[in-house]
Amino acid sequence: MISKPCITIGISGGSGSGKTTLSLVLEDQLKDCRIAVYHMDKYYKSVRPLAKAPFTGNVLEDFNHPDGVDLQRLSTDYDQALLSGDYDVVIIEGFLLFHFERLRETLDLKLYVDCPADERMVPRSEWFINKGYSRDEVTQEYLQLVRYRHDEYVEPTRWYADLIMNGSTGGDLGTQVVLDWIRVRLQERS
Repeated sequence: MISKPCITIGISGGSGSGKTTLSLVLEDQLKDCRIAVYHMDKYYKSVRPLAKAPFTGNVLEDFNHPDGVDLQRLSTDYDQALLSGDYDVVIIEGFLLFHFERLRETLDLKLYVDCPADERMVPRSEWFINKGYSRDEVTQEYLQLVRYRHDEYVEPTRWYADLIMNGSTGGDLGTQVVLDWIRVRLQERS
């Protein structure tokens, strides 16, 4: 029997919008499937590019620029999952995902989690504070660089999405629609 290719799902959206949460919910709800999830946060280069903040001129590590992503390592891992035949569903999530055309073109379904900037800042801040950054460091980086990079590299890619999901409300209905779509595709491939 010939192994049919897996279904590939991409999840993008601003930092703190709920991408990781959505990917974990999908993974949990599809535990009867063979599933792999790739979080682009795990694929930052060890040495990140430095950027001069556009308005203050301060120099900051730039987690939010495409050059900060180890695209080679991510692509290698992702390609191995796609070619292995070991998975029914492969999910990749990250705020810069749709910026990378080569990755974007491999996706069967592209989801963009939309959420206002002030709502995204809260979970993003908590995440970085838990990593040892001060509240002031997180706030200043956000105000000086992160929101600028979002407007430059993330927001324009929303138009590549097949479905824009509401990150403000928890999106139970949207998540169910995506799960139903995946299950129908899996049945068609079996």
